[in-house]
Amino acid sequence: MLQQFNPKNESIKVYIDGKLLPREEAKVSVFDSVVQGGDAVWEGIRVYNGKVFCLTEHLQRLLDSAHAMAFTDIPTMEEVKSALFKTLKANEMQDGVHVRLTLTRGLKTTSGMDPRLNKFGPTLIILAEWKPPVYPPSITLSTATIRRNSPSTLDSKIHHNNLINNILAKIQSNLAGTDAALMLDLHGYVSEANGTNIFMIRNGKVFTPTADSCLHGITRATVIKLCKENEIPIKECNLSLTEFYTADQVFVTGTMGELTPVNAIDGRAIVNKSTTDEFVRINALFSTLTKSKGEVIV
Repeated sequence: MLQQFNPKNESIKVYIDGKLLPREEAKVSVFDSVVQGGDAVWEGIRVYNGKVFCLTEHLQRLLDSAHAMAFTDIPTMEEVKSALFKTLKANEMQDGVHVRLTLTRGLKTTSGMDPRLNKFGPTLIILAEWKPPVYPPSITLSTATIRRNSPSTLDSKIHHNNLINNILAKIQSNLAGTDAALMLDLHGYVSEANGTNIFMIRNGKVFTPTADSCLHGITRATVIKLCKENEIPIKECNLSLTEFYTADQVFVTGTMGELTPVNAIDGRAIVNKSTTDEFVRINALFSTLTKSKGEVIV
């Protein structure tokens, strides 16, 4: 599965530090920290029916990540929100839109790793594209040999731009001919896919890996909340590959692809042995929420 270029994105305007630039002119300096060392944090955000979904949650995670990375002169939530709305209005975007919002540590006075070389404050980049959910109706996974970072190496609670860990796993998935890679933690338990969180259903009960070595996904949290509000049993715990192989249903979650069922892992078909289809119910609840919840673009 490979994303396709949407011709509508040929003429988009990209926000970089207060300026809205045509796509071909949207560039950052070679001295920017995101170029020098992947030193940046980011969010993926979706727009539905003139509203930005879970905006406060995404912006809070962005600012928390920047604070954890010891950025200085971090913009306020209102400043980032204003820039986002300005970008969406300039592109006349109301629906079917995905936004990649990046905050870098900013420009350096000279090439180098030391954050003390950053004297100019962070760089804010807002890339909004016409982009529907990127996955097909169902996907296959293969387990990567690349293990997911633990908090002792690079804490995944920081939503950082240093994605080499995930990219190496995705390369293995590409070579295996599957849609995405399933990543284990350092103890051998399932953590998440290379770009999404993961859930399984067994006997009407929903399970998802503890977030020790995976991102605290916004969509993940939304699904957990929906289950609790609708009396669908759900548990966060350590889960092995065998438990996923033998689950009734498996699905992944993320802003880019929303909720997507998994039909096979490592060549093992996911077979629903239950008389119910809990995924369809959860997906319907999520779809309803995206139609009603969100911050109106003003």
